[in-house]
Amino acid sequence: MTSIRRAADSFRFPGDRRVGIVFNIAYEGWSEGQVPGIGPMGNPLKPGFFDANAASWGLYGPSRGIWRALEIAARNGIRTSVMTNGVLAEKWPETVRAIHRAGHEIVAHSYGMDVIPVYLDEAGQRENIRRTTGLIADLTGAAPRGWISPRGTGSPGHTDLLAEAGYLHDGDCNDDDLPYLETTKGGRDIVRIPLIMDVNDLPSAIRYGNNARAMLEQFEDAFAAMRERETKPVMLDVTIHTHVYGRPAGAWVFDEIMRRVKAAPDVWTGTRLEAAEHVLEQRGALAGA
Repeated sequence: MTSIRRAADSFRFPGDRRVGIVFNIAYEGWSEGQVPGIGPMGNPLKPGFFDANAASWGLYGPSRGIWRALEIAARNGIRTSVMTNGVLAEKWPETVRAIHRAGHEIVAHSYGMDVIPVYLDEAGQRENIRRTTGLIADLTGAAPRGWISPRGTGSPGHTDLLAEAGYLHDGDCNDDDLPYLETTKGGRDIVRIPLIMDVNDLPSAIRYGNNARAMLEQFEDAFAAMRERETKPVMLDVTIHTHVYGRPAGAWVFDEIMRRVKAAPDVWTGTRLEAAEHVLEQRGALAGA
């Protein structure tokens, strides 16, 4: 039986900040022969045909997008959480090493975007965790402490398997404004950090067809509401994908949002790992602790 302890109204981020912002970079790759399920053209090909357009679109991430995102983060002095597939450590190791060297958190993102835990049996899920963790750890010398599955979609038992494998935090949830602590069936604690989708380039640009400025406006409205209207602690993710807003037409928004957050003295900014570690330090501010 699992148990959950959520943050009380007294919870604060480091520095006694009520509002927390995490900047995420989704650096994504697909298994050999697989391509993104969506692409810039919108209309999918007939089943059984290789979509060279979607494949090439996805390859922008390792060729250009990740480098531009890292440059923007460095310019603003912000450490991000970078969702990284294991296949990228195999095929583009220099990019994954660069992420680690720059001091960003590498969040395991399954072996490939096509490897979604809910489609796997328990043995397959364990192997995917082992393989992904090992590829990143062998390359960087540090095992990832956090995991987010493709689509943010794990399986009913996936969190238990992550805790068993030594993971500290898991982002396959969207049921709170704040991180919370879950004790799994195996009696292990893991911090669940919701992947908040309100400011995310993929649904904004690809699903809803918005331009980049719309994402900035969405952030501005959310940020103002969090600081000026909310009275309880809240967190917000700001997420770009390297093959979507890793491009010049969208990357400027990531830069601009970082500038605005940095100018707000009442806001905490950090990685998902830092948020998870802080939750563990603040157990007394969790309901039921």
